[in-house]
Amino acid sequence: MDQDWIEHRRGSDGELLGWLRASGDGFLVIDLLGRARTDALDGLTAEEALDALGIGYLADPFELRLDTGEWLRVRITEVSTERILVKKDDWGAIDIPQLTFTLTFPASDELRAIA
Repeated sequence: MDQDWIEHRRGSDGELLGWLRASGDGFLVIDLLGRARTDALDGLTAEEALDALGIGYLADPFELRLDTGEWLRVRITEVSTERILVKKDDWGAIDIPQLTFTLTFPASDELRAIA
C-alpha cells in the first residue's frame, strides 16, 4: 500500500472497503486486493463506487495461476496490506488437507476472479 492511499470505510460499521488514490484531477478506486477498479473519478463518486463495491467480492471464487501455468480454483481466506492468503477451493470439505498459498499485496494478475 502506498502512503498516499486514503482509506475509505463503510459508514455503518467502519469496515475498510478500500482506498482512494489521487490521479490527475480525481481519484482511482483501489479495492482490498490493491487493484484499481475505476478510472479517475471525483472524490464523492469514488467513495460511492467503493461503497457500492463493498467486500462481498472477496467471497467469490478466484483462480490462481500456478508455476506450471495451470489455473487452480481458490478462495480468499485473508486479505491485508502485508499478504493475501488463498486456499484451494474444497467446496467446504472438512476431511481433506487444505492447500494454501501466500500472495503478495497488491495482488498480481496471477490471481483472477472467475467470470
